Amino acid sequence: MPSISREEVAHLARLARLDLAPDELEHLAGQLDQILGAVAQVTEVAADDIPPTSHALPLTNVFREDEPRVCLPAEAVLAAAPAAEDGRFRVPQILGEEA
Repeated sequence: MPSISREEVAHLARLARLDLAPDELEHLAGQLDQILGAVAQVTEVAADDIPPTSHALPLTNVFREDEPRVCLPAEAVLAAAPAAEDGRFRVPQILGEEA
């Protein structure tokens, strides 16, 4: 069974820029040991005669073909908008920047 040391957890915490207390390092070392053990079990189950899959069921693309279709004219869409200006939707300024 894989084992991860307190020093390895501290190293991972430094890489992730996490400031962990000593008791947190001990706690996380135990949790990471459990995770590594679960991953090891999964790798034991995988057999060479089973092809790798990304999904349990065979899926095909369920999207429609991307074909141009007739759409509403811009004038009709802008007429239904709360505010329009220069052929575009007008929205409130949110960042306080000059346009």
